[in-house]
Amino acid sequence: MYNNKPHQEHDLDRLHQHMLHTRLALLVSHGEQGLLATHLPVLVETGEGEFGTVYGHLARANRQWQDLEQGGEALLVFPGADAYVSPSYYPSKVDNPKVVPTWNYLAVHAYGPVEVIHKPGPLLDIVTRLTDRHEQGRSEPWKVADAPSDYLDGMLRAIVGIRLPITRLQGARKLSQNRSAQDIAGVRESLGASSDHLDNQLAAHMRDL
Repeated sequence: MYNNKPHQEHDLDRLHQHMLHTRLALLVSHGEQGLLATHLPVLVETGEGEFGTVYGHLARANRQWQDLEQGGEALLVFPGADAYVSPSYYPSKVDNPKVVPTWNYLAVHAYGPVEVIHKPGPLLDIVTRLTDRHEQGRSEPWKVADAPSDYLDGMLRAIVGIRLPITRLQGARKLSQNRSAQDIAGVRESLGASSDHLDNQLAAHMRDL
């Protein structure tokens, strides 16, 4: 990931929190079939391994797993809040008009080898944990065990699991850190006053600077 030094995030806890709060990641790999990408929900086990381990599953009909099974490194992209930054947000523009638009954003990239999982027991565990994660907080959470066992067996045969032990983490936290405190405040206030909820999310992250 291209990432200027002022915007690099190295705090492991903050990187993990970002990953845990990302509902849909992007799995990218390159193999015999070329460059492939799949959007998928994942489980992040922060205490497993040096940088954590990620679990998920793909449809068996998705041929990406065949390349993953051949080995090599894969990339999981965890996107975050983002916002367009207008030069008009900078109070310094009055004295120095040499400014251009940019984009602020949060992102984490996790790299590692992928183990493809076919056995029904570990697959069921991944599906159950993913479901429990997203059903929590509901007044009547649905459970995998609620599905008929023969139907569930058929569904498990239609997917493969993945396990990615993270060997490398990169974080981008581009929040106008290369600007003056006055300009940072201008960007934060402008995004906070926006009618776009994504702009508001980015402004909330800027309050932590």
